[in-house]
Amino acid sequence: MHDSKGVDVHINEGSRSAGNRAESVTEETQAMQISPYFCPADVAPFDTVDWTRRTAQIKDESGDVLFEQTDCEVPADWSALATNVVVSKYFYGEPGTPEREYSIRQVVHRVARTIADWGTQDGIFATQEDGENFYRELAWLCLHQHGAFNSPVWFNVGLYHEYGVRGSRGNYYWDVETSTVSRPETPYEFPQASACFIQSVDDNMEDIMRLATSEAMLFKFGSGTGTDLSTIRSSREKLSGGGTPSGPLSFMRVYDQIAAVVKSGGKTRRAAKMQSIKDWHPDVLDFIQAKTVEEKKARTLIESGEYDSNFNGAAYSSIMFQNANLSVRLSDEFMQSVLDGGQWQTHWVTDSSVAGPEYDANYVIDQISEGTWFCGDPGVQYETTINNWHTCPNSGPINASNPCSEYMFLDDTACNLSSINLKKMMRADGTFDVERFRKASSIFITAQEILVDHASYPTPAIAENSHAYRPLGLGYANLGSMLMSMGIPYDSEAGHGICGALTAMLTGQGYLTSSHIAHNIGPFDGYRENEKPMLRVMQMHRQAVEDINESCPQYLKDAARDVWIDCLDAGRRYGYRNAQATVLAPTGTIAFMMDCDTTGIEPDIALVKYKQLAGGGMMKIVNRTVPKALSTLGYADDSIEKILAYIDTHDTIEGAPGLLEEHLPVFDCAFTPANGTRSIQWRAHIGMMAAAQPFLSGAISKTVNMPSNSTVEDVKDAYLEGWKLGLKALAIYRDGSKQSQPLATKKEGGKKKGEEYKPGMERRRLPATRQSITHKFSVGGHEGYITVGLFEDGTPGELFVMMAKEGSTIGGLMDVIGTETSMCLQYGVPLAVIVDKFSHMRFEPAGWTSNPDIPNAKSVVDYIFRWMGIQFIPGYREANTPKRVEDSSDSKGSSSISEGKPQSGTTLDTKPTNGLSNGAASGHATNGVAPSLTAAPSLHDGVSATALLLEPGESNRSEQFARFQSDAPACDNCGSITVRNGNCYLCHNCGASMGCS
Repeated sequence: MHDSKGVDVHINEGSRSAGNRAESVTEETQAMQISPYFCPADVAPFDTVDWTRRTAQIKDESGDVLFEQTDCEVPADWSALATNVVVSKYFYGEPGTPEREYSIRQVVHRVARTIADWGTQDGIFATQEDGENFYRELAWLCLHQHGAFNSPVWFNVGLYHEYGVRGSRGNYYWDVETSTVSRPETPYEFPQASACFIQSVDDNMEDIMRLATSEAMLFKFGSGTGTDLSTIRSSREKLSGGGTPSGPLSFMRVYDQIAAVVKSGGKTRRAAKMQSIKDWHPDVLDFIQAKTVEEKKARTLIESGEYDSNFNGAAYSSIMFQNANLSVRLSDEFMQSVLDGGQWQTHWVTDSSVAGPEYDANYVIDQISEGTWFCGDPGVQYETTINNWHTCPNSGPINASNPCSEYMFLDDTACNLSSINLKKMMRADGTFDVERFRKASSIFITAQEILVDHASYPTPAIAENSHAYRPLGLGYANLGSMLMSMGIPYDSEAGHGICGALTAMLTGQGYLTSSHIAHNIGPFDGYRENEKPMLRVMQMHRQAVEDINESCPQYLKDAARDVWIDCLDAGRRYGYRNAQATVLAPTGTIAFMMDCDTTGIEPDIALVKYKQLAGGGMMKIVNRTVPKALSTLGYADDSIEKILAYIDTHDTIEGAPGLLEEHLPVFDCAFTPANGTRSIQWRAHIGMMAAAQPFLSGAISKTVNMPSNSTVEDVKDAYLEGWKLGLKALAIYRDGSKQSQPLATKKEGGKKKGEEYKPGMERRRLPATRQSITHKFSVGGHEGYITVGLFEDGTPGELFVMMAKEGSTIGGLMDVIGTETSMCLQYGVPLAVIVDKFSHMRFEPAGWTSNPDIPNAKSVVDYIFRWMGIQFIPGYREANTPKRVEDSSDSKGSSSISEGKPQSGTTLDTKPTNGLSNGAASGHATNGVAPSLTAAPSLHDGVSATALLLEPGESNRSEQFARFQSDAPACDNCGSITVRNGNCYLCHNCGASMGCS
């Protein structure tokens, strides 16, 4: 059914000329020669960018400063977000101390210099000059945002070599001189460089507790880990000394509580861990239902009204299994049994000849699908497919993955990651620069290989196996944005073809470079034992090139074929230095470092975004890819400007003037816009994954979104489709499948949220004849009327709500709300408390309104009480509504400004060529003074525009993200609403990743 059924493909093709390769290997020295390509030979890499001084600042949702560092030196064309993320997360040293780093050049230099020096020391490069050229190339690529390593590299590498930082003893490293695992006296001399770990566990109490200890240490240092628990005997078996074992779920409770206490990196964010179980395990059904049972407990607590729905609140803190992603490993035999309507037989862990419970196969996958639908877990991993593409089966099977499911390899191994920014590989004419991509891939895979033996690992077994097999995880980001800029829909055959060709080139070049290094210093230790199966997998990758979609541009498919011809030829002669080369990770924080519009393999999330400004504050912008895409599609400048203005006003491109219907799919995003109906459907996500999977060593961390009205059958269909298309893993998230809601942190009227109020017992009645205010509203097309009766002093005393065209049920509910509110007001409950409780509740009908002070409402109830707050609570309007004032150049006060509509289009998220960041020269509003519409420079082929500057701390972006996914949690660091990214959540305000990316 797949292309991964163990077919032994034989392809005998001659090697191509070395001139097509991204680096050369001399036959005499067998070492790499690095010629200048990115960084000019006569220019230092740090002289190739313009530098500027900025203040890096991160604020929470209420505008309070969480982090600030002044006078930071950064490349002028880096965005404010990239600046904030790198300065706050990767600069070494305690803020305010002399050792604190102050420049991006320091960070890039210490990493690139250290890796280049290690490579020269190890004999990777032919000469000292080649090592120096490598340093210059790597530094240039990082400075110009062409690629980035995973976060541990930026955290740790170079601290000892550049600053002499020593640290306390902890991790283990492979001592190449003694060929043993050792513990360094100076830990930062062998820094931790990996973010992804897989650990084993044996069926004895000592090893079960050993895993608990090693997981705790990994969480302490901010890393993620995955373990398959199928080795632990089930609760249905026997103990050797008599009695009944407790089974893997009992120990999952122990691991869960350790993760909850330690957290990840010592932060409040949850630890990143993956736990899996195989389909033959007798406790498989208990595992599948574990999270569903716990989620029901949390919902009961929340519905009682005694506990809030925040993920970090008491309801979710009191239940189990909330600190891990769960996956069931499904074999081809099981999946075929599902199709055949057959039974599924489990067997004991301790004796596979003893049968365990027998289940209807469809019942099992239905339970998996129901759990996913209900609470997001479990996901699935396709066991047979994974091991059919395994390069080292003679050393053992692949049993588990890291938390995000992209790294899959032998137990007790680690993988360091890096990613290439695909958009930086585009030429001005819209074509893809193959040579540039291959050279960048070669530089990064070489750097990652150098890191393996110079890094440390959390356990002796991981240190030894990482040395012996040397798995790497090169990947890419910005695919979705690149396709849109090319005028190609994400959900299209052409999009799939391009994705397949680029992924083939990435992996082919990675293994080709690995083979060149093997020619120099030998293949990985486990290669000879696995030579035949590894070459078989390489041939499978090569054969898959011929199956790339025909809609792919021929030059890309030819390039993919060429690199795999070279790769196979080199591998047959020299072997490979690395057992694995590529994965597609979620690229969370490092995507912000590279100023990527989209992460990993993901499409864009929206056409309208909120951009941080270098001088502080925020700007509503149209995705910078949109005008490029429109230009590529042949639209004239005046048409582009009209379309951009329409997007800014309506937050959707649907219905834009002059836009052809057939071009709408180009602009489809992951989420449906507020005033639109289109989004990328789940089959399109799986289709894109299927295009990339045959060319990856590992797998893909990807969000497969489903709308809230999806069914359990939809989830089941997706899991079957993923298997048929040859995916290795699939995680699905249905919007609303978690009951958690972000906890508001804003303070109103000087009182903290949730502060108790003790009402008086005397009821204050309104006079028989009283003044009132009636307000007409519309929420998502549903019209209604609010009437507020006033006390003699003008304060509200009663509320009536009438919906214009709704049925008796809605009308009755509105009567209940009005009566309840009236009684509260008359018994002395402050309006601020009522507004605080009822605003921001989410349910349908919801959507855009006709009120410029409340442009979007999460529900009719949300609208009613936010309107009452604006109408009657002093200071509520200033703190909770968009600030829109007249442009200082417009003395007549155009009505379009008062409604928040730009007069001449909208600002695009582009970087000016004068070296100044957008907004750097324009101040931002403070102390409640609203900013003005500020003219922007010419942004695209003569199209000029204006932008709406927003107050620092405004929640426009959070409200947008909350609308995308109703149960997205707030960031543990800054409180902003996050967006699902792979199996984790990513914050677009501070760059924090609530997981392993």
